[in-house]
Amino acid sequence: MTDASPCPPIQDADWPEAAAELQGGFATALNVYRTMAHHPDLLRAWAPLRDHVVKKSALGPDRSEVVILRAAYRMGSPYEWGHHVHRARLLGWDDARIAALKGMPEGEDGLIARAVDALFDHKRLSLEQEAELAEAIGREAVIDLIATVGFYSVLGYLLMTYETPIDDDVAEGLAKAPLPL
Repeated sequence: MTDASPCPPIQDADWPEAAAELQGGFATALNVYRTMAHHPDLLRAWAPLRDHVVKKSALGPDRSEVVILRAAYRMGSPYEWGHHVHRARLLGWDDARIAALKGMPEGEDGLIARAVDALFDHKRLSLEQEAELAEAIGREAVIDLIATVGFYSVLGYLLMTYETPIDDDVAEGLAKAPLPL
């Protein structure tokens, strides 16, 4: 293992010309996308899917956080866990709800966590599980759940491979109020 990542987050002064149109937007807001900027074509292609998964998902913000936190926990991704602990707190979640996603929460959070687990463990939802989820949250939300797990898995693979550091503002918040993975 090397001491330094071959793909550290790209700083503004070194931003690739091939992704110039993304500078100053989402792509330069977080280290994950600054890392992805080592492949400008992928970063540009990623933008529309990111817009849907992050902003327009049928899951809505709370259910999305359940999916993302559970996926981050299952992957063991400190970056995703830390960032989404921060985001869940901004949504008004208490730490008990967040921490419950490292176990098996009750209610709808548990239903969603079991779906994430099924995707990690079995690479699919059973037809019975899909029907239960569709009844509870709607079919489009089920499809967005599956897409969100895939989206954040890809990010987790990149983050962990390239040892992308947690962004400073999130790291500072976690230092003040830790909730470890």
